[in-house]
Amino acid sequence: MTRSSPWQVLTRRAQPVRETVMRLVHPLTEALVTGSPDPARPRSRRLRRRTPQALGLLPFRAIDLVLVGDLLLALLLFGAGLSSLQDAAAEAHSLLDPQGLVFAALAFSLPLALRDRWPLAAWRSAVLLIPLGTVVSRQLLDGLPYTAATAITYVLVVYTVAVRSERHITVGAWVVSVLGAWILHPDSMAVATGIVTVTVLFGHNVRARRLAIGLLIQEERRSERALAGQAVLEERARIARELHDVVAHHMSVIAIQAEAVPLRAAGDARRLEEGLGEIRTLSLAAMTEMRRVLGVLRDGDGRMDTAPQPGLGRLEELVGTARSAGLTVTLKLGGNLTGLPEAVSLSAYRIAQESLSNAMRHAPGSTVSVKITRSGTELHLRVANNTRHPSPTEPGHIGHGLIGMRERVSMLGGSLWAGPVGPGFAVTAILPIMEKT
Repeated sequence: MTRSSPWQVLTRRAQPVRETVMRLVHPLTEALVTGSPDPARPRSRRLRRRTPQALGLLPFRAIDLVLVGDLLLALLLFGAGLSSLQDAAAEAHSLLDPQGLVFAALAFSLPLALRDRWPLAAWRSAVLLIPLGTVVSRQLLDGLPYTAATAITYVLVVYTVAVRSERHITVGAWVVSVLGAWILHPDSMAVATGIVTVTVLFGHNVRARRLAIGLLIQEERRSERALAGQAVLEERARIARELHDVVAHHMSVIAIQAEAVPLRAAGDARRLEEGLGEIRTLSLAAMTEMRRVLGVLRDGDGRMDTAPQPGLGRLEELVGTARSAGLTVTLKLGGNLTGLPEAVSLSAYRIAQESLSNAMRHAPGSTVSVKITRSGTELHLRVANNTRHPSPTEPGHIGHGLIGMRERVSMLGGSLWAGPVGPGFAVTAILPIMEKT
């Protein structure tokens, strides 16, 4: 086993100290040199005004009221600071160069004009210029070397840094501010530190609140997109159910008619023409319903289709179509079936339509009984045939029809049962009737 050299041992022992120093130096380096602020937030319309037509020659189309306010405040502080320094120089009979007074007034106000566009640059310039300005003001002012313009400018600049910068940059700016106050005027360090600390904490809290609001807005937008996506999926499922019910029923009838018409006609041209006319009528009806279902998808303006949905009022028409396809259908209605909610009436119609379509496909020529009764707040529907056919629930026979019926019933909070009954097959559904309030 090789022994470590004294240099390696010393390096390992110094590693924690180096890491600690780097953690302390990093915020200062970021604040003074390498750090960058967050992008400026978009202005509200109240804070951005169109350029007046009288000023149409200006290179910008909008006036930023916040920037204009900073510029005006900087100009006001420059004038007030220069006036106070000139008065102090006159009282003290100072021989200071007037250009020095102008420089000091600029040092105490210029960073304010930069704080909105370049907050860290404004603070860095304040850290550099204010100490140079105090060299002049210290000779004229008794007590504190700071003017009111100095305090206002620095507080606003530090606040903007805290609002627009990450926490470690803000910490670095606070440390530099406290050290600068101690170097410039140790006697006022406690007051200066308190003011800077309150300003930094307030700005950091404003930043945290804005970030939280931004995250909340993003989450709300994601939720809205998710809800919109869910609505699209639900609408697609609804359209798929409607298309399946329409296509399955009408195509079943058309297929049976196309097979039966030549046999019934037996070479009679008139009967053949009548049979083909029935097929054409069924095809047109199927196309009409498909156009109604897909109408909302074709509408470029996104308007909903206003054609009425089929309901139990068209039950006789449905039964007549099934009879023309060779089924013997008996229809029994009980209770008051008028005034049913549209969703209940449509679902009952579609369930009866799909059940008759299944009978056409799997039990052609059979006898089918359709019974629909209203009992209190429930609608009972039963469709049964007397010829054995493969159950849609058996392996290999699971289709979209039964799935669609279950989805419709589940959406209304009802129940459905489908399966063999004796020699035949039956579909029974119970649909709750939700009265409109």
